[in-house]
Amino acid sequence: MTEKIARPRPESFFSDRFNVTPGLMDRLLGSNLVGRVDDADIYLEYRVNEELVLEENVVKKASRHVSQGAGVRAQSGTRTGYAHTDDLAVKNLEEAARQARAIADRAGQSGVVAVAGRGRPHDLYTLAEAPIVTELTRKLDLMRKIDAACRAADARVTQVIVALTSEEVVMLIATASGWTVGDVRPLTRLNVTAIAEDGGKREIGSFGGGGRVPFDFYLEAERWKRFAAEAARQATLKLTAVDAPAGAMTVVLGPGWPGILLHEAIGHGLEGDFNRKGVSAFAGRVGQKVASELVTVVDDGTMVNRRGSLNVDDEGTPTGRNVLIENGVLVGYMQDRLNARLMGAAPTGNGRRESYAHPPLPRMTNTFMLAGQDDPGDIVKSVKHGLYAVNFGGGQVDITSGKFVFSASEAYLIEDGQVTKPVKGATLIGNGPDALTRVSRVGHDLALDEGVGTCGKDGQSVPVGVGLPTIRIDEMTVGGTAVGR
Repeated sequence: MTEKIARPRPESFFSDRFNVTPGLMDRLLGSNLVGRVDDADIYLEYRVNEELVLEENVVKKASRHVSQGAGVRAQSGTRTGYAHTDDLAVKNLEEAARQARAIADRAGQSGVVAVAGRGRPHDLYTLAEAPIVTELTRKLDLMRKIDAACRAADARVTQVIVALTSEEVVMLIATASGWTVGDVRPLTRLNVTAIAEDGGKREIGSFGGGGRVPFDFYLEAERWKRFAAEAARQATLKLTAVDAPAGAMTVVLGPGWPGILLHEAIGHGLEGDFNRKGVSAFAGRVGQKVASELVTVVDDGTMVNRRGSLNVDDEGTPTGRNVLIENGVLVGYMQDRLNARLMGAAPTGNGRRESYAHPPLPRMTNTFMLAGQDDPGDIVKSVKHGLYAVNFGGGQVDITSGKFVFSASEAYLIEDGQVTKPVKGATLIGNGPDALTRVSRVGHDLALDEGVGTCGKDGQSVPVGVGLPTIRIDEMTVGGTAVGR
């Protein structure tokens, strides 16, 4: 039977189910932490996850998992003590608070508790029905329709995998400054994988989407049909792809998901912890020109129903729209409370954690480049010989140097201003700060991704969003298997 959370008030949810009241949380903070550390908080979480996988029109996985727990954090200077428990009994919370204090305690020195921002929380994803409570039969019926549609799109599609995940998280956080705030967070993602075969060749295509949206999101305008068709198209397209050229050339990035390159190559370097420690390529460069004047980069956690959006971050700070680079000039970093305090800055609502078992870190939410003035078609026409990359797979980035390597899962040659042959095996190699200075044209077609992004950092994964308009980057290194001109 499906368990309905019915969008509770987090305070009453934890009080009624576990007898953990705001008063108890205040007492734990007061008796164990206040006066001994610089900052402290208690984070409560109740999470319901569901995962469904349909392979070859057979349900291969149907799992549902419920977890709950608490994390207690204490901070003294740069030291962080963090203890967590999956049992919300009072004695366990008290022990977690003692352990966190013991790790962070400055040998009896008195501390001054930092005051958390008390901005008004948003209401970005109130749903009539959370995706976790939608009937299982409706979900499986849709997944079978997607399987059939994907196969019908092209006879060369021989295998289809459909995965649907849903979750609901109830969280409540109390800070040592007396600020208590909660949130109820829905999330869903649908992913379609198609495998196509022809003449001994075998290729894979994948497409999906979601966000903090209801299940009916996939039914609107028959969005699911587009997911199925796009997965099939990508798989069959690769069957005819030629080897990618190698060498320095002009690269055009398409709108939407290619923003993942911006996220990885540049976004992580703008997170507060890396800059406080001086290990980011952007450390100490606020107020300096770090990119082409055409480049403005924003991290915005306030976008309605987006995968990376939050009413409040995992420290209780309301999210915001934070301009990071404006007209090529670095104007700020993404901050959690710890790094903001140590850097003399304000928290920006970017303190995020994977679960109650993890301490928060400064992380991105929805990160994108603002639109420019150019027509996307004209940008392509301006390129004599180059690469047009519209989809990316994995990549690696060195935060200190800014160097990155990304594999393009869908890319094309540009020849005499025209998009021509699809290519395979293309990788983009470069340096984030350097690549920003080589942006020579920015399209007016800003698009956000479909809602599939997950970001990893220090062993933690959180949902994020990315976005990009069509942009031209001059003289970028492309790694491939053919000799470029």
